[in-house]
Amino acid sequence: MTQPTDIREALALRVLDTYCCQGGAGKGYSGAGAQVTGVDKDPQPRYPFTFVQGDAIDYIREHGAEFDFIHASPPCQHDSDCQRIQGRAHPDLIGPTRDALNSTGRPWVIENVRGALPKLREPVLLCGAMFGLETYRHRYFETGGDFTLHQPHHPRHRVPQAKMGRPVPPGYYGQYVGNFSGVQTARDVLGVPWMNRDGIIRECIPPAYTQWIGTAFRASLLGVAA
Repeated sequence: MTQPTDIREALALRVLDTYCCQGGAGKGYSGAGAQVTGVDKDPQPRYPFTFVQGDAIDYIREHGAEFDFIHASPPCQHDSDCQRIQGRAHPDLIGPTRDALNSTGRPWVIENVRGALPKLREPVLLCGAMFGLETYRHRYFETGGDFTLHQPHHPRHRVPQAKMGRPVPPGYYGQYVGNFSGVQTARDVLGVPWMNRDGIIRECIPPAYTQWIGTAFRASLLGVAA
């Protein structure tokens, strides 16, 4: 029997998506059946769910306990090899974000790039090959608030990868970073058709990753394996 819309909404998990940009992470949690609210310091007119403009850490501290689950993607530029090569300085927000998350008493996940590994605590690696995506985009996820993830099998990278930011030859996987060409291909591969290149396609989390996390969280509430 199909439940009335208001009942389904009442049963939906409430997920707070902080440092949300244009909503790659949020889209995945929505796909796992959650009601998503995004927070970012910059306007995000393309964000596909409820959006609040504001400081992520302040919002977590003030409102995080109102949600069932919190996702945080502190800016990765501080730990990006590309940004270090260019000599650019960016704030390191992983520690302050973790402190804010722990203050809420809610389950949470922090996502970041390989360069942040020394600061992440026992993170799980997710890769496009785990989800049938034609890209390898590695992202690392630290969990907390009594929520844990198991490390899924990481398939060997058998398909060659195009050089960073370059057009993708036939039979290759793409690296959609920097001023890459093939924006529509990147949208299709990553599963983010509403995004533009300047809207962080080059940095976004493929929604498949957070849909897997959201499904695992829902399963954890039921006491079963995802």
